[in-house]
Amino acid sequence: MATSTITELDLSTCHPNSLANRINAVPGLKSSTAFFTFLRANLVLPPSAMSSNVSTPYLEPTSHAALAPPSPSPLATHVLRATNSAPSSRASTTNNSNNDDADIPPLSLDILTAKDDKISALKLVADSIAQQRQQASLNLVFHPLCLAILAALLAGAYQIAWVRRDRDLGTLLTLASGAVMSYLVAIRYAAGPYIQLAEQLQWSFLLSEDGEEDIVLGSKYGNEVIGTLVLRLEPSGHHAGGGSGKKKSRSAALKGGKGVIRAWTTRLRYRGKGLGGDLLREAVRITKERCGRDAEVGFAKEHANSHMVLPEMFNGPFRKTEMKAARALEAVLADWEGGRRKR
Repeated sequence: MATSTITELDLSTCHPNSLANRINAVPGLKSSTAFFTFLRANLVLPPSAMSSNVSTPYLEPTSHAALAPPSPSPLATHVLRATNSAPSSRASTTNNSNNDDADIPPLSLDILTAKDDKISALKLVADSIAQQRQQASLNLVFHPLCLAILAALLAGAYQIAWVRRDRDLGTLLTLASGAVMSYLVAIRYAAGPYIQLAEQLQWSFLLSEDGEEDIVLGSKYGNEVIGTLVLRLEPSGHHAGGGSGKKKSRSAALKGGKGVIRAWTTRLRYRGKGLGGDLLREAVRITKERCGRDAEVGFAKEHANSHMVLPEMFNGPFRKTEMKAARALEAVLADWEGGRRKR
């Protein structure tokens, strides 16, 4: 039997056991082992180097205990601070509102007894008389008769400058300006006596023929008188008396009398806020208490603002104001009577 010889094969060339040997085994792709060692050393980074870069993901497995707790966002921190500080903010707001309320002067309505307050009330009435000059001037400016006069003056200026002087524009403007200025100056002069009427209002306005002083009601905003009403209580008949019984006889004579409103006004900036109505209600209450429940209350025929310096044809707005005041008083009396029936 012939002995067979077993030939040993070198398989190392067929199956390279390393990346470098495999590449070296393929023709055309041989490279040095040192190059791949260098490449591997640069590709493999330690975990510390990877975690130092925030934008690089951390690929190695870690336990949950090693993770730091997430920090709250700036918005959450801001909201938390605002929530924690809310009570103190509300408290400070309340304190500020209380301070603001303390700075607001009180509003009161009562009978004025101090002489300085009565003088302030008279000045307020005088101001209302002086303000009639503005209303009178406005009535004259837009009255049809006055506008017709102004149109005639302007037509005369046009006839002189544009027709007779062959369209002289300079003369036309001069004459037209003079006509308008003369128109306004004449109106100012016609309404001027209201200033004299305001200056003539004196302390004697508050005194009756028998020396009794009228009741002066005042609305005060702090220490400032912003509204006033002058009320005169007229007895049913003349009652003579003197000495210590004069006051008692006066009170008895007022029974069955009436209340006469001689002045009623409010400071210009406070008008339309209900102060005038409050003054009327207080005047009605005082009259009913002192003169009886059936006592009449009305405006005096010769009240502080009744004098008219212009012809009657120009006083239409003033008459409308008087009618409006009379209707306001009638409404107050109606409310008083309605409340009386309910009681």
